[in-house]
Amino acid sequence: MSIMWQWILFHVVIAIALWIDLGIVHKHPEKVTTKKALIWSAIWVSMALLFCAGIWYYDGRHQAALFLTGYLVEQSLSVDNLFVFYVIFQYFKTPKRFEHRILFWGIVSALVMRLGFILAGAALLERWHWLIYLLGAFLLYTAFKLAFSKDHEVHPERNPIFKRLKPFMSGTSYEGGKFFIRRNGKLLITPSLVVLAVVEWTDLMFALDSIPAVLGITTDPFIVYTSNAMAILGLRSWYSALGKLIVSFHHLSHGLAVILAFVGIKMIIAEWYKIPIGWALVFVVTVLATSVLTSVWARKRAVKQGKPAPGRSFETYE
Repeated sequence: MSIMWQWILFHVVIAIALWIDLGIVHKHPEKVTTKKALIWSAIWVSMALLFCAGIWYYDGRHQAALFLTGYLVEQSLSVDNLFVFYVIFQYFKTPKRFEHRILFWGIVSALVMRLGFILAGAALLERWHWLIYLLGAFLLYTAFKLAFSKDHEVHPERNPIFKRLKPFMSGTSYEGGKFFIRRNGKLLITPSLVVLAVVEWTDLMFALDSIPAVLGITTDPFIVYTSNAMAILGLRSWYSALGKLIVSFHHLSHGLAVILAFVGIKMIIAEWYKIPIGWALVFVVTVLATSVLTSVWARKRAVKQGKPAPGRSFETYE
């Protein structure tokens, strides 16, 4: 199968899945139950694994391993970012029944934005290979900041998009989840659009870390984009399924720091030594599993000893 047909087939399948998701299953705004969220999480993960199997069949084991590694890196970074989405929804007092719709359009927009970033990044690396060292250094800096920074607070009210849009939403409510309303002949925006814009801005910031990380695994635009897309497509379901359990993964940020540092080093030393993708995949899986298991263990131990459970606080905004 040619690469062009792979691109076309991928987007056709994704378009059908998104249409079923929002057009049929979640046609009317409603709070997504944990059971439904877990089912959809399993569906998106299964789709990613089936797609990986398809890559193995058509392009070989090496390409499949690249996709799976990129998918796991992007998925882990995305899960850690769910905490920020929760804070945004809390700050804007977004009704639960509208969260899924906002995240849906946020993710659709993110797919378009990330496609542009990935194609541009791959083209730049192909033309100026030395940029890979800068990206590697950037990932090392990001890893250091993630591991040692004590300021993990989130302040939606400081978001530049929110500051610009706030004057245009005066006197409006969520209006049934609509993004625009017309009142007295005047077009106004609703809090739903503001929340969507803040989520999009946040995803843009996330992409500055995640896309270089996957480009450190491979510079194949198709593999980088599809692994990114499959990971973020399941974010809405993961968000609804995990809920407040997101804060339980206290050690996940440290695990992500280790993964980002590993990818950064991999990029820098690639000219002299190429780390086998199989080793990279095993390393990523091991670090993620260790981060989650130690987080759960630390939380259970703290509860057993009558101490406050470790984790990030939700009261992170003014």
